[in-house]
Amino acid sequence: MTDAHALHPRLEEALQMGRIAIESTEPVVENGRFAAKAIIGQPVTVTSRIFADGHDQLAASVCWRARGEESWRRARLKLLGNDHWSGQFTATQVAAHEFRIEAWWDVFESYRYELSKKHAAGVPIGVELEEGRLHLQRAAERAQGETRAMLDDLLHRLQMAHLEDERVSLLLAQETAAVMADADPREHCSHSPIFALEVERTRAQFASWYELFPRSETDDPNRHGTLRDVIKRLPAIRDMGFDVLYFPPIHPIGRSFRKGPNNSLEAGPNDPGSPYAIGSEDGGHDAIHPQLGTHEDFRALVAAAAEHGLEIALDFAIQCSQDHPWLKEHPGWFSWRPDGTIKYAENPPKKYQDIVNVDFYAEDAMPGLWIALRDVVWHWVEQGVKIFRVDNPHTKPLPFWEWLIADIRERDADVMFLSEAFTRPAMMARLGKVGFSQSYTYFTWRNSKAELSEYFSELNEAPLRDCYRPNFFVNTPDINPFFLQDSGRAGFLIRAALATMGSGLWGMYSGFELCEAAAIPGKEEYLDSEKYQIRPRDYHAPGNIVAEIAQLNRIRRQNPALQTHLGFQPYLAWNDNIFYFGKRTEDRSNFILVAISLDPHHPQEAHFELPLWELGLRDDAHTQGEDLMNGHRWTWYGKTQWMRIDPAHLPFGIWRLTAAPVDPDLK
Repeated sequence: MTDAHALHPRLEEALQMGRIAIESTEPVVENGRFAAKAIIGQPVTVTSRIFADGHDQLAASVCWRARGEESWRRARLKLLGNDHWSGQFTATQVAAHEFRIEAWWDVFESYRYELSKKHAAGVPIGVELEEGRLHLQRAAERAQGETRAMLDDLLHRLQMAHLEDERVSLLLAQETAAVMADADPREHCSHSPIFALEVERTRAQFASWYELFPRSETDDPNRHGTLRDVIKRLPAIRDMGFDVLYFPPIHPIGRSFRKGPNNSLEAGPNDPGSPYAIGSEDGGHDAIHPQLGTHEDFRALVAAAAEHGLEIALDFAIQCSQDHPWLKEHPGWFSWRPDGTIKYAENPPKKYQDIVNVDFYAEDAMPGLWIALRDVVWHWVEQGVKIFRVDNPHTKPLPFWEWLIADIRERDADVMFLSEAFTRPAMMARLGKVGFSQSYTYFTWRNSKAELSEYFSELNEAPLRDCYRPNFFVNTPDINPFFLQDSGRAGFLIRAALATMGSGLWGMYSGFELCEAAAIPGKEEYLDSEKYQIRPRDYHAPGNIVAEIAQLNRIRRQNPALQTHLGFQPYLAWNDNIFYFGKRTEDRSNFILVAISLDPHHPQEAHFELPLWELGLRDDAHTQGEDLMNGHRWTWYGKTQWMRIDPAHLPFGIWRLTAAPVDPDLK
């Protein structure tokens, strides 16, 4: 049993404890158990509740450093009121960081507060003026360099001032306060615990993903596409505005129990099988399917992609075909039935006879399997890959991910991991906490105005705000959303607008730009799924939305407010079929309004409110609007406006809002 007395300090301990309380610090995840997330070059806003006994004035700073550095950088916090303090700092390198809050009695500020009150009240302040001189003198004695020179000058000016009001003005001046802050002895200085902060590169928060199967980059379903064929597609993908090109597994595919078209159990001799059945006599997770090419071809693709501003992301799928070399080399890494047969993967009623799962906690697997999987990731990092989309990470141990991600990022802090975990909210958040840079989301199944508003708001609030970056994929090879199956071209534009405007991270699987929607009846699965066969495409087919996707990505690049999921705010539009919201930077210098009709079949109309109050404007103010899809500009008069959205034309509007310049004649 715990000794209750051990929970309370002894006298000698209490005498050494900090006198100032520092509580409710943010951004902090699980009381500091995990790192909060940040982006290089972007301010991190830190808040805390700080207070102490008595009425003396306090001061506080946030201190930060890259992990391993000895010295701290500091930025002062500002008192917002009611013991709430806030401030910002900006990390300038991609690395694991740490920060803490420090607070102290601000003796000189307490003095200035008392002096100003007494002087305003007209009471005698002779003693207080002498007290002020002594404060400056003691500060000068402990100061050095420029601070000492400035304090000596203040003392001289104080001595030369003969009028009481002159001396008071000098002691209360902001100039004096600033110099005294530099020389502050920081009495009763207290510190918060040290909190972790993972600072990542910009693409951890802002990126547009495009997914394709390299084997389908062909004009003949009987000819297997290659990595070199993908190079030919790079300009078109770049021109659509994407900066991450993601491939499903590119490794050798097993023959045993290979799946045929539409996930059939019988595969013909020329059926390519599912790329998720990883491993054959040609190799495992560190090999490339021979029909795709070689490692030299892959490195050439990575280099060519970089020339077009694209980065290659690979799928990290921890499963094996029954032909994977590991089954022979390391049988102790797998689970076996009593009859000696291997246990293949299942997700009842679905069966995946073509793959088997590893057993992370088998006696032979610890630590050999863990190290082998880490080495697989590092192998591809050495080939130039810095982004990994992880297949079903929620079915693998959390301690494994926490270790692997930290290990890889200690070697190369630019490496990022995307979690493909469509599972329970707590698990999805936990994966973000243990190190995943971003995650797939429930966005795919949020369709109504209420659902979207609630979900977008939830992602903007703690705790998800600090540990979870949402990547809004509009479709995947596994998910052909019901909404898209019968909504036509307008439906694809609706989901593209929701994804691109709702989050700094979004993605689409090839075919989306062609509005492909053919489904297995009653299921969110594609008919003739590309997972089981080669699917050549005519990317110029009539009805495509390539131009609209390119413009949406262009708008994102030009407007900082759209480069994160944060900054979302729903606004009033009196029609439940129109989802109307704003995305704005913290300083309101970039303010975007988005109105999306959720009805792909009929025109919708609504009165709506311009959020003039957020710009500090009156309800009758003039503002300027700009349609970012076509460049049209106009002036809005007043707060209440009207809109009409016709899906036959464009099912959404994206407007940049700015305050109208003031007419000098109206002043």
